[in-house]
Amino acid sequence: MKYPGNYLLPLLLMIGINLPVQAWSGLLITKDAALKLAFPNAERVETVNLFLTEAQMKEVKRRSGVRPDSPLYTFYRGMKGQKTTGYAAIEAATVRTRAETVLVVFDPAGRVRFTEILAFFEPPEYMPSKRWLDQFRQKKLSIDLRVGGEIHAISGATLSAQAITRQVRKSAALCAILRARD
Repeated sequence: MKYPGNYLLPLLLMIGINLPVQAWSGLLITKDAALKLAFPNAERVETVNLFLTEAQMKEVKRRSGVRPDSPLYTFYRGMKGQKTTGYAAIEAATVRTRAETVLVVFDPAGRVRFTEILAFFEPPEYMPSKRWLDQFRQKKLSIDLRVGGEIHAISGATLSAQAITRQVRKSAALCAILRARD
């Protein structure tokens, strides 16, 4: 009779090899922590809802290459006294088959201050690095704000790079509408 322990070690090794990949995916930063990161010097953070007209939705598509999913978008505005310190959008999308959520933070002039991944449910090897995300810093929406333009591709994670770049482009176009309204 074989001792059950003979099967235990291979089973534990299989679980140990697969568990980190399966347990990895998920929430990285909460919304509250993300907004504190976005507006560290703000006295308050205001929620601003954009109700886009059909013409504004077409303008976002024309400027960003991405049609908004909905005419309703939520932005966050950091305030210090009566002065706007910046804007932020939390944008979710599907990369391959699973969701990811990014925070895109803009300065008052509409340039990207930084981009942060808040949740990533794809395998970890598809998640862009902080260094890759830093490419968006100080960028404004332009024809060159794209993978293959000002943004470098990620070997082995092309869909992640494209998805996040689309999210940044769309958020920048929406931010321009918000800034024009303010």
